[in-house]
Amino acid sequence: MGGASLEFLGFAVIVAVAYQLFRSAQWHNWILLLASFCLLSTFTHDYHALLPFVVFLAFGYCGLQIVRRRRSALAAFVIGTVLLFMYLKKYSLIPMEAFLPFPVLTVGLSYILFRVLHLMIDTDSGAIQGMVGPLEYLVYTLNFTTLVSGPIQRYQDFKKTMEEAATKRPGLRSIGEAVERIIVGLFKTNALALVLSDVQNSAIAELSRGGARHFAMGVISFTAYPLFLYCNFSGYIDMVIGIGRLLGITLPENFQRPFSSDSFSEFWNRWHITLSAWLRTYVYTPLLISLMRKYPMEKLEPVWAVSAFFVTFFLVGVWHGQTDAFLFFGFLQGLGVSMNKLYQILMMKGMGRKAFRSLSSSHPYVIAARGLTFTWFTFTLLWFWSNFNQIGKLFAALGWQQVVLVWLAIWVGASVILATWEFLRAAVLSIQWRGNLVIESRYWRTAWDTALAITSAAVMLLSNQPAPELVYKAF
Repeated sequence: MGGASLEFLGFAVIVAVAYQLFRSAQWHNWILLLASFCLLSTFTHDYHALLPFVVFLAFGYCGLQIVRRRRSALAAFVIGTVLLFMYLKKYSLIPMEAFLPFPVLTVGLSYILFRVLHLMIDTDSGAIQGMVGPLEYLVYTLNFTTLVSGPIQRYQDFKKTMEEAATKRPGLRSIGEAVERIIVGLFKTNALALVLSDVQNSAIAELSRGGARHFAMGVISFTAYPLFLYCNFSGYIDMVIGIGRLLGITLPENFQRPFSSDSFSEFWNRWHITLSAWLRTYVYTPLLISLMRKYPMEKLEPVWAVSAFFVTFFLVGVWHGQTDAFLFFGFLQGLGVSMNKLYQILMMKGMGRKAFRSLSSSHPYVIAARGLTFTWFTFTLLWFWSNFNQIGKLFAALGWQQVVLVWLAIWVGASVILATWEFLRAAVLSIQWRGNLVIESRYWRTAWDTALAITSAAVMLLSNQPAPELVYKAF
């Protein structure tokens, strides 16, 4: 039930109704906790699998309370929490013989890790004042709307929105916006993602058979996945943000039109926003400050910035998975962001800041840079949905000359298609009727949402198969 399914949506509506029965903070906390326990129970009925999960939560809470009293204990508990996480997630650098001899529930564990570390670090710094009680701790770390795939919300923001939810119910406008967001999410996950998944699987199958259209199948195999991943993940986030609004809870945005980015560093400001923001706050900034304090030389500052970027986004891959393929995925993320930063530094030194800004804002430059950003992200994702052996087979089926041509075609095609999309989007958003934007009309929005809902239902019925499993549920 943890995916973007109708069962999950029905469950969330029942929780929202129960949640709104009383305006009591305690009632809200207990309803959310009960809902989270119910959701967790759908993933396993074996108490053995659940016990290590409980131990992880208990270790985090004990660490939080000890850090609140003895700040010198922060480093030990941060390291201990990370090591326990790696053990439960079965990272490949740990010998197989050391793992527990039974399955362990790890759904949502990666997101719980970030919340627990955030609580410890911000308590140590004084950003979180007072004691976080066991009920508040569990409601925050296990919140059913964000348990499976985020977004990652700061405790301070979560506490504030919970307090606001206890004072007033969502109005009709807020409920309408929530329903709109849920419909968009269902369309992305149950229609677009389903179609894109089928398209990619068909293209890979034909490419593996050595069909005559291997060049086209190569392009489709590689480019369909980032679009699928976006629809699959952002659609789920749309749904939980909408569900949060039904509860009166404001969840942070996790996507902001990432494929409109014209640099890889900007891309990570728009994709999985809460993850990259967490890493910047707790990894990049402390690491950069530490390096600059230890080696306070102005000439070295760009080197430290590039190095900190690489380490930060390498950890993106480490967080995503336990295998060498995910480590390489992290290496490519770090390489992309750090080289992007280095390029900007060198260009500003060579051309001057004003000239480079003028160049980077020119239309042809933006078009090419946007296509290159999409192409690099698509390339890095090969190690996200595949592995070295499978990638080798796909490249061998294409032949190395075709591989080069495929990636050039992806760059050119992405540049043209994304530029066209940006133009059409701006044109549609500017259409007015009697001095008002058509896109903001309630009649247009009602018609649009109805069309999306009908299309989603039609795709699910005609395909006669469930929506693809939520990719980020695995993390």
